[in-house]
Amino acid sequence: MLNQIFDFFKKAVDTPDVRRKILMTAAIVAFYRFAAHVPAAGMDRETLRELFTGSTFLSLLDIFSGGTLANFSIMALGLSPYISVSIIMQMMTKVIPQLEELSKEGQYGQEKINQYTRMLTVPLAVLQAVAMFIFLRSQGVIINNDVLSMFALIVTMTSGAILAVWLGELITEYGITNGISFLIFTNIVAVIPITISQQITLISQEDMFKYLIFAVLSILIIGLIIYITEATRRVAVNYASRGRRAGVTSTYLPIRLNQVGVIPIIFAVSIVVAPSILSQFLATSPNIKVAQFAVNLALQFNPQTFLYNVVYFLSVFGFTFIHTSFVFNPEDLADNLKRSGGYIPGIRPGIQTKEFLAKVINRITLVGAVFLGLVAVMPSIFQVVLGVANLAIGGTGVLIVVSVVLEMTRGLESKLVMKRYDTFIRS
Repeated sequence: MLNQIFDFFKKAVDTPDVRRKILMTAAIVAFYRFAAHVPAAGMDRETLRELFTGSTFLSLLDIFSGGTLANFSIMALGLSPYISVSIIMQMMTKVIPQLEELSKEGQYGQEKINQYTRMLTVPLAVLQAVAMFIFLRSQGVIINNDVLSMFALIVTMTSGAILAVWLGELITEYGITNGISFLIFTNIVAVIPITISQQITLISQEDMFKYLIFAVLSILIIGLIIYITEATRRVAVNYASRGRRAGVTSTYLPIRLNQVGVIPIIFAVSIVVAPSILSQFLATSPNIKVAQFAVNLALQFNPQTFLYNVVYFLSVFGFTFIHTSFVFNPEDLADNLKRSGGYIPGIRPGIQTKEFLAKVINRITLVGAVFLGLVAVMPSIFQVVLGVANLAIGGTGVLIVVSVVLEMTRGLESKLVMKRYDTFIRS
Protein backbone atom coordinates (compact mmCIF):
# COMPACT_ATOMS: atom_id res chain seq x y z
CA MET A 1 0.00 0.00 0.00
CA LEU A 2 2.75 2.45 0.96
CA ASN A 3 4.71 1.49 -2.16
CA GLN A 4 1.68 2.28 -4.34
CA ILE A 5 1.27 5.68 -2.69
CA PHE A 6 4.99 6.41 -3.08
CA ASP A 7 4.93 5.36 -6.76
CA PHE A 8 1.85 7.50 -7.40
CA PHE A 9 3.41 10.68 -6.03
CA LYS A 10 6.74 9.84 -7.71
CA LYS A 11 4.95 9.73 -11.07
CA ALA A 12 3.31 13.05 -10.25
CA VAL A 13 6.64 14.69 -9.41
CA ASP A 14 8.34 13.20 -12.48
CA THR A 15 5.68 14.70 -14.78
CA PRO A 16 6.83 18.27 -15.70
CA ASP A 17 3.36 19.86 -15.90
CA VAL A 18 2.17 18.29 -12.65
CA ARG A 19 5.48 19.13 -10.93
CA ARG A 20 5.05 22.76 -11.96
CA LYS A 21 1.57 22.84 -10.43
CA ILE A 22 2.84 21.25 -7.21
CA LEU A 23 5.66 23.81 -6.91
CA MET A 24 3.25 26.69 -7.61
CA THR A 25 0.88 25.40 -4.93
CA ALA A 26 3.73 25.05 -2.43
CA ALA A 27 4.93 28.60 -3.10
CA ILE A 28 1.46 30.10 -2.63
CA VAL A 29 0.88 28.13 0.58
CA ALA A 30 4.28 29.25 1.93
CA PHE A 31 3.39 32.90 1.29
CA TYR A 32 -0.05 32.40 2.85
CA ARG A 33 1.42 30.86 6.00
CA PHE A 34 3.99 33.66 6.20
CA ALA A 35 1.24 36.29 6.00
CA ALA A 36 -0.69 34.36 8.67
CA HIS A 37 2.10 35.13 11.15
CA VAL A 38 2.28 38.88 10.46
CA PRO A 39 0.57 40.42 13.53
CA ALA A 40 -2.02 43.19 13.31
CA ALA A 41 -1.16 46.36 15.22
CA GLY A 42 -2.85 47.74 18.33
CA MET A 43 -3.37 44.48 20.28
CA ASP A 44 -2.57 43.58 23.87
CA ARG A 45 -0.98 40.19 23.13
CA GLU A 46 -1.08 38.91 26.69
CA THR A 47 -4.79 39.67 27.11
CA LEU A 48 -5.49 38.15 23.70
CA ARG A 49 -3.67 34.94 24.65
CA GLU A 50 -5.60 34.66 27.91
CA LEU A 51 -8.88 35.22 26.07
CA PHE A 52 -8.27 32.35 23.64
CA THR A 53 -6.86 30.08 26.32
CA GLY A 54 -9.98 30.46 28.45
CA SER A 55 -12.51 29.97 25.66
CA THR A 56 -13.08 26.54 24.09
CA PHE A 57 -15.07 28.06 21.24
CA LEU A 58 -12.40 30.61 20.33
CA SER A 59 -9.78 27.88 20.50
CA LEU A 60 -11.86 25.82 18.06
CA LEU A 61 -12.15 28.76 15.66
CA ASP A 62 -8.41 29.36 16.00
CA ILE A 63 -7.72 25.79 14.88
CA PHE A 64 -9.66 26.32 11.65
CA SER A 65 -7.89 29.65 11.06
CA GLY A 66 -4.49 28.00 11.42
CA GLY A 67 -3.53 30.02 14.49
CA THR A 68 -4.24 33.40 12.87
CA LEU A 69 -6.88 34.35 15.47
CA ALA A 70 -4.84 33.63 18.60
CA ASN A 71 -1.92 35.56 17.09
CA PHE A 72 -4.41 37.97 15.51
CA SER A 73 -2.49 38.34 12.29
CA ILE A 74 -3.50 40.37 9.26
CA MET A 75 -5.20 37.17 8.00
CA ALA A 76 -7.37 36.81 11.11
CA LEU A 77 -10.65 36.67 9.16
CA GLY A 78 -9.10 34.26 6.66
CA LEU A 79 -11.57 32.62 4.29
CA SER A 80 -14.57 32.86 6.61
CA PRO A 81 -16.37 35.70 4.73
CA TYR A 82 -15.88 34.02 1.36
CA ILE A 83 -17.11 30.65 2.60
CA SER A 84 -20.19 32.22 4.17
CA VAL A 85 -21.05 34.10 0.95
CA SER A 86 -20.42 30.96 -1.15
CA ILE A 87 -22.88 28.96 0.94
CA ILE A 88 -25.47 31.74 0.75
CA MET A 89 -25.04 32.06 -3.03
CA GLN A 90 -25.39 28.31 -3.44
CA MET A 91 -28.72 28.44 -1.65
CA MET A 92 -29.85 31.57 -3.49
CA THR A 93 -29.42 29.84 -6.86
CA LYS A 94 -32.37 27.64 -5.89
CA VAL A 95 -34.47 30.57 -4.67
CA ILE A 96 -33.78 33.42 -7.14
CA PRO A 97 -34.82 32.49 -10.72
CA GLN A 98 -32.18 34.74 -12.35
CA LEU A 99 -29.36 33.03 -10.45
CA GLU A 100 -30.83 29.59 -11.19
CA GLU A 101 -30.84 30.35 -14.92
CA LEU A 102 -27.29 31.69 -14.66
CA SER A 103 -26.12 28.51 -12.95
CA LYS A 104 -27.34 26.49 -15.94
CA GLU A 105 -25.30 28.48 -18.47
CA GLY A 106 -22.17 26.41 -18.05
CA GLN A 107 -18.76 27.93 -17.45
CA TYR A 108 -19.88 31.49 -18.23
CA GLY A 109 -22.68 31.33 -15.66
CA GLN A 110 -20.38 29.83 -13.02
CA GLU A 111 -17.82 32.58 -13.60
CA LYS A 112 -20.52 35.25 -13.15
CA ILE A 113 -21.70 33.63 -9.91
CA ASN A 114 -18.09 33.48 -8.69
CA GLN A 115 -17.72 37.16 -9.53
CA TYR A 116 -20.83 38.03 -7.50
CA THR A 117 -19.48 35.91 -4.65
CA ARG A 118 -16.18 37.81 -4.61
CA MET A 119 -18.00 41.15 -4.70
CA LEU A 120 -20.26 40.24 -1.76
CA THR A 121 -17.29 38.93 0.22
CA VAL A 122 -15.95 42.49 0.70
CA PRO A 123 -18.95 43.97 2.60
CA LEU A 124 -19.33 40.81 4.67
CA ALA A 125 -15.62 40.95 5.56
CA VAL A 126 -16.10 44.57 6.67
CA LEU A 127 -19.07 43.59 8.86
CA GLN A 128 -17.14 40.72 10.44
CA ALA A 129 -14.15 43.00 11.02
CA VAL A 130 -16.36 45.57 12.78
CA ALA A 131 -17.93 42.84 14.93
CA MET A 132 -14.47 41.48 15.78
CA PHE A 133 -13.26 44.96 16.76
CA ILE A 134 -16.27 45.53 19.04
CA PHE A 135 -15.81 42.11 20.64
CA LEU A 136 -12.08 42.55 21.26
CA ARG A 137 -12.63 46.04 22.64
CA SER A 138 -15.18 44.69 25.11
CA GLN A 139 -12.58 42.16 26.29
CA GLY A 140 -9.88 44.79 26.75
CA VAL A 141 -7.68 43.45 23.93
CA ILE A 142 -7.69 46.66 21.87
CA ILE A 143 -5.07 49.12 23.16
CA ASN A 144 -6.34 52.21 21.31
CA ASN A 145 -10.10 52.80 20.98
CA ASP A 146 -9.99 55.87 18.71
CA VAL A 147 -11.67 56.00 15.30
CA LEU A 148 -8.38 55.90 13.39
CA SER A 149 -7.29 52.66 15.10
CA MET A 150 -10.69 51.10 14.42
CA PHE A 151 -10.51 52.11 10.74
CA ALA A 152 -6.96 50.78 10.38
CA LEU A 153 -7.85 47.42 11.94
CA ILE A 154 -10.98 47.00 9.81
CA VAL A 155 -9.06 47.80 6.60
CA THR A 156 -6.27 45.42 7.62
CA MET A 157 -8.62 42.50 8.35
CA THR A 158 -10.70 43.08 5.21
CA SER A 159 -7.56 43.25 3.06
CA GLY A 160 -6.32 40.02 4.64
CA ALA A 161 -9.59 38.25 3.79
CA ILE A 162 -9.42 39.47 0.17
CA LEU A 163 -5.77 38.39 -0.06
CA ALA A 164 -6.68 34.91 1.22
CA VAL A 165 -9.40 34.54 -1.43
CA TRP A 166 -7.01 35.72 -4.17
CA LEU A 167 -4.36 33.20 -3.11
CA GLY A 168 -6.97 30.43 -3.04
CA GLU A 169 -8.07 31.25 -6.58
CA LEU A 170 -4.45 31.26 -7.74
CA ILE A 171 -4.11 27.69 -6.47
CA THR A 172 -7.35 26.74 -8.24
CA GLU A 173 -6.11 28.18 -11.54
CA TYR A 174 -2.42 27.25 -11.44
CA GLY A 175 -2.19 24.62 -8.70
CA ILE A 176 -3.26 21.04 -8.11
CA THR A 177 -6.71 21.31 -6.53
CA ASN A 178 -9.45 23.66 -5.31
CA GLY A 179 -7.54 26.50 -3.66
CA ILE A 180 -10.08 27.54 -1.02
CA SER A 181 -10.42 23.99 0.30
CA PHE A 182 -6.67 23.49 0.21
CA LEU A 183 -5.97 26.63 2.27
CA ILE A 184 -8.48 25.47 4.90
CA PHE A 185 -6.67 22.12 4.84
CA THR A 186 -3.30 23.82 5.43
CA ASN A 187 -4.78 25.86 8.30
CA ILE A 188 -5.89 22.71 10.09
CA VAL A 189 -2.72 20.74 9.38
CA ALA A 190 -0.53 23.65 10.57
CA VAL A 191 -2.06 23.46 14.06
CA ILE A 192 -1.76 19.68 14.49
CA PRO A 193 1.96 19.49 15.47
CA ILE A 194 1.57 22.30 18.03
CA THR A 195 -1.57 20.79 19.54
CA ILE A 196 -0.09 17.30 19.75
CA SER A 197 3.19 18.53 21.28
CA GLN A 198 1.29 20.52 23.91
CA GLN A 199 -0.90 17.53 24.74
CA ILE A 200 2.01 15.06 24.97
CA THR A 201 3.62 17.11 27.73
CA LEU A 202 0.44 16.71 29.80
CA ILE A 203 0.16 12.92 29.45
CA SER A 204 0.86 11.00 32.63
CA GLN A 205 1.73 7.31 32.90
CA GLU A 206 -1.73 6.57 34.32
CA ASP A 207 -3.39 8.07 31.24
CA MET A 208 -1.09 6.37 28.71
CA PHE A 209 -3.51 3.46 28.15
CA LYS A 210 -6.43 5.84 27.56
CA TYR A 211 -4.49 7.79 24.97
CA LEU A 212 -3.46 4.55 23.27
CA ILE A 213 -7.12 3.58 22.97
CA PHE A 214 -7.82 7.10 21.69
CA ALA A 215 -5.13 6.72 19.00
CA VAL A 216 -6.48 3.34 17.83
CA LEU A 217 -10.07 4.65 17.71
CA SER A 218 -8.89 7.74 15.82
CA ILE A 219 -7.31 5.58 13.11
CA LEU A 220 -10.47 3.49 12.82
CA ILE A 221 -12.63 6.61 12.61
CA ILE A 222 -10.42 8.10 9.89
CA GLY A 223 -10.88 4.89 7.92
CA LEU A 224 -14.65 5.08 8.45
CA ILE A 225 -14.71 8.72 7.32
CA ILE A 226 -12.84 7.79 4.13
CA TYR A 227 -15.28 4.93 3.50
CA ILE A 228 -18.37 7.10 4.06
CA THR A 229 -16.95 9.99 2.02
CA GLU A 230 -16.37 7.69 -0.96
CA ALA A 231 -19.59 5.65 -0.53
CA THR A 232 -22.15 5.92 -3.34
CA ARG A 233 -25.53 4.39 -4.11
CA ARG A 234 -25.57 3.21 -7.72
CA VAL A 235 -28.97 3.59 -9.37
CA ALA A 236 -29.20 1.53 -12.58
CA VAL A 237 -30.10 3.55 -15.70
CA ASN A 238 -30.81 2.22 -19.21
CA TYR A 239 -30.61 4.15 -22.48
CA ALA A 240 -32.36 2.98 -25.62
CA SER A 241 -29.98 2.82 -28.62
CA ARG A 242 -31.30 3.50 -32.12
CA GLY A 243 -30.05 2.82 -35.61
CA ARG A 244 -28.52 -0.36 -36.96
CA ARG A 245 -27.37 -1.48 -33.51
CA ALA A 246 -30.65 -0.97 -31.72
CA GLY A 247 -30.71 -2.15 -28.15
CA VAL A 248 -30.25 -1.03 -24.57
CA THR A 249 -27.16 0.53 -23.04
CA SER A 250 -26.88 0.02 -19.29
CA THR A 251 -25.08 2.36 -16.92
CA TYR A 252 -25.68 3.71 -13.45
CA LEU A 253 -26.30 7.00 -11.66
CA PRO A 254 -23.91 7.43 -8.68
CA ILE A 255 -25.49 9.17 -5.69
CA ARG A 256 -23.05 10.00 -2.89
CA LEU A 257 -23.93 9.11 0.65
CA ASN A 258 -22.65 12.51 1.75
CA GLN A 259 -23.92 14.98 -0.84
CA VAL A 260 -23.11 18.19 1.03
CA GLY A 261 -19.66 17.70 2.58
CA VAL A 262 -19.04 19.70 5.75
CA ILE A 263 -21.38 22.60 4.93
CA PRO A 264 -24.07 21.50 7.47
CA ILE A 265 -21.40 21.39 10.19
CA ILE A 266 -20.26 24.91 9.30
CA PHE A 267 -23.84 26.15 9.66
CA ALA A 268 -24.34 24.26 12.91
CA VAL A 269 -21.12 25.65 14.39
CA SER A 270 -22.44 29.18 13.90
CA ILE A 271 -25.53 28.22 15.96
CA VAL A 272 -23.74 26.56 18.88
CA VAL A 273 -21.01 29.23 18.97
CA ALA A 274 -23.50 32.12 19.07
CA PRO A 275 -24.50 31.66 22.77
CA SER A 276 -20.85 31.61 23.84
CA ILE A 277 -20.02 34.75 21.84
CA LEU A 278 -23.13 36.45 23.24
CA SER A 279 -22.12 35.52 26.78
CA GLN A 280 -18.69 37.06 26.19
CA PHE A 281 -20.38 40.36 25.30
CA LEU A 282 -22.87 40.27 28.18
CA ALA A 283 -20.34 39.20 30.83
CA THR A 284 -18.91 42.74 30.97
CA SER A 285 -22.34 44.31 31.60
CA PRO A 286 -22.63 46.40 34.80
CA ASN A 287 -26.06 44.85 35.37
CA ILE A 288 -25.61 41.93 37.79
CA LYS A 289 -28.58 39.97 36.40
CA VAL A 290 -27.33 40.32 32.83
CA ALA A 291 -23.82 39.25 33.85
CA GLN A 292 -25.21 36.25 35.74
CA PHE A 293 -27.31 35.29 32.71
CA ALA A 294 -24.14 35.42 30.61
CA VAL A 295 -22.35 33.09 33.01
CA ASN A 296 -25.23 30.59 33.01
CA LEU A 297 -25.46 30.74 29.21
CA ALA A 298 -21.77 29.97 28.86
CA LEU A 299 -22.06 27.04 31.28
CA GLN A 300 -25.08 25.56 29.48
CA PHE A 301 -23.37 25.70 26.06
CA ASN A 302 -20.03 24.31 27.11
CA PRO A 303 -18.86 21.58 24.67
CA GLN A 304 -18.98 19.02 27.48
CA THR A 305 -22.65 19.61 28.34
CA PHE A 306 -25.48 17.40 27.15
CA LEU A 307 -27.53 20.37 25.87
CA TYR A 308 -24.66 21.62 23.67
CA ASN A 309 -24.14 18.24 22.01
CA VAL A 310 -27.86 17.64 21.47
CA VAL A 311 -28.30 21.07 19.84
CA TYR A 312 -25.14 20.54 17.78
CA PHE A 313 -26.22 17.09 16.56
CA LEU A 314 -29.78 18.16 15.71
CA SER A 315 -28.51 21.28 13.92
CA VAL A 316 -26.16 19.24 11.75
CA PHE A 317 -28.89 16.66 11.13
CA GLY A 318 -31.42 19.30 10.08
CA PHE A 319 -29.05 21.34 7.93
CA THR A 320 -27.96 18.18 6.10
CA PHE A 321 -31.52 17.56 4.90
CA ILE A 322 -32.09 21.24 4.09
CA HIS A 323 -28.89 21.65 2.09
CA THR A 324 -29.33 18.32 0.29
CA SER A 325 -32.71 19.55 -0.95
CA PHE A 326 -30.91 22.52 -2.54
CA VAL A 327 -28.10 20.44 -4.06
CA PHE A 328 -30.09 17.42 -5.26
CA ASN A 329 -33.35 18.02 -7.13
CA PRO A 330 -35.11 14.73 -8.05
CA GLU A 331 -37.53 16.50 -10.40
CA ASP A 332 -34.75 18.08 -12.50
CA LEU A 333 -32.85 14.81 -12.60
CA ALA A 334 -35.95 12.87 -13.67
CA ASP A 335 -36.64 15.42 -16.44
CA ASN A 336 -33.03 15.22 -17.67
CA LEU A 337 -33.22 11.43 -17.82
CA LYS A 338 -36.47 11.58 -19.74
CA ARG A 339 -35.14 14.11 -22.26
CA SER A 340 -31.98 12.05 -22.86
CA GLY A 341 -33.93 8.85 -23.37
CA GLY A 342 -32.84 7.28 -20.10
CA TYR A 343 -34.98 5.37 -17.63
CA ILE A 344 -34.60 3.38 -14.43
CA PRO A 345 -35.50 -0.31 -14.96
CA GLY A 346 -38.93 -1.07 -13.56
CA ILE A 347 -39.75 2.64 -13.03
CA ARG A 348 -41.79 4.71 -15.48
CA PRO A 349 -40.18 7.98 -16.66
CA GLY A 350 -41.58 11.18 -15.22
CA ILE A 351 -43.39 11.35 -11.89
CA GLN A 352 -42.59 7.78 -10.81
CA THR A 353 -38.88 8.35 -11.50
CA LYS A 354 -39.00 11.56 -9.48
CA GLU A 355 -40.70 9.80 -6.55
CA PHE A 356 -38.23 6.90 -6.71
CA LEU A 357 -35.19 9.23 -6.70
CA ALA A 358 -36.68 11.29 -3.86
CA LYS A 359 -37.20 8.12 -1.82
CA VAL A 360 -33.61 6.99 -2.48
CA ILE A 361 -32.06 10.35 -1.60
CA ASN A 362 -34.12 10.62 1.60
CA ARG A 363 -32.87 7.24 2.80
CA ILE A 364 -29.28 8.06 1.88
CA THR A 365 -29.49 11.51 3.47
CA LEU A 366 -30.77 9.97 6.71
CA VAL A 367 -27.60 7.87 6.99
CA GLY A 368 -25.39 10.79 5.92
CA ALA A 369 -27.03 13.16 8.40
CA VAL A 370 -26.51 10.76 11.31
CA PHE A 371 -22.89 10.28 10.22
CA LEU A 372 -22.18 14.03 10.05
CA GLY A 373 -23.89 14.59 13.40
CA LEU A 374 -21.76 11.92 15.07
CA VAL A 375 -18.60 13.35 13.47
CA ALA A 376 -19.49 16.78 14.87
CA VAL A 377 -19.99 15.61 18.48
CA MET A 378 -17.25 12.98 18.38
CA PRO A 379 -14.68 15.06 20.39
CA SER A 380 -17.13 15.46 23.26
CA ILE A 381 -17.95 11.73 23.18
CA PHE A 382 -14.24 10.90 23.41
CA GLN A 383 -13.78 13.25 26.31
CA VAL A 384 -16.71 11.82 28.26
CA VAL A 385 -16.13 8.12 27.53
CA LEU A 386 -12.34 8.00 27.66
CA GLY A 387 -11.72 10.94 29.93
CA VAL A 388 -9.21 12.53 27.53
CA ALA A 389 -9.31 15.84 25.73
CA ASN A 390 -9.43 16.08 21.98
CA LEU A 391 -5.83 15.66 20.88
CA ALA A 392 -5.97 17.50 17.63
CA ILE A 393 -8.65 18.86 15.35
CA GLY A 394 -11.82 16.94 16.11
CA GLY A 395 -14.14 15.10 13.78
CA THR A 396 -14.98 18.12 11.63
CA GLY A 397 -11.32 18.85 10.98
CA VAL A 398 -10.61 15.21 10.13
CA LEU A 399 -13.54 15.22 7.68
CA ILE A 400 -12.18 18.35 5.96
CA VAL A 401 -8.63 16.96 5.80
CA VAL A 402 -9.79 13.61 4.40
CA SER A 403 -12.07 15.28 1.82
CA VAL A 404 -9.32 17.60 0.57
CA VAL A 405 -6.72 14.80 0.39
CA LEU A 406 -9.12 12.59 -1.60
CA GLU A 407 -10.02 15.48 -3.91
CA MET A 408 -6.34 16.34 -4.43
CA THR A 409 -5.48 12.69 -5.16
CA ARG A 410 -8.29 12.40 -7.71
CA GLY A 411 -7.13 15.65 -9.34
CA LEU A 412 -3.52 14.46 -9.61
CA GLU A 413 -4.67 11.10 -10.96
CA SER A 414 -6.82 12.74 -13.65
CA LYS A 415 -3.91 14.99 -14.69
CA LEU A 416 -1.60 11.97 -14.98
CA VAL A 417 -4.19 10.08 -17.04
CA MET A 418 -4.66 13.11 -19.31
CA LYS A 419 -0.90 13.42 -19.74
CA ARG A 420 -0.60 9.74 -20.74
CA TYR A 421 -3.52 10.17 -23.14
CA ASP A 422 -1.88 13.22 -24.78
CA THR A 423 1.39 11.27 -25.14
CA PHE A 424 -0.49 8.36 -26.74
CA ILE A 425 -2.24 10.71 -29.24
CA ARG A 426 1.06 12.34 -30.28
CA SER A 427 2.68 8.97 -30.80
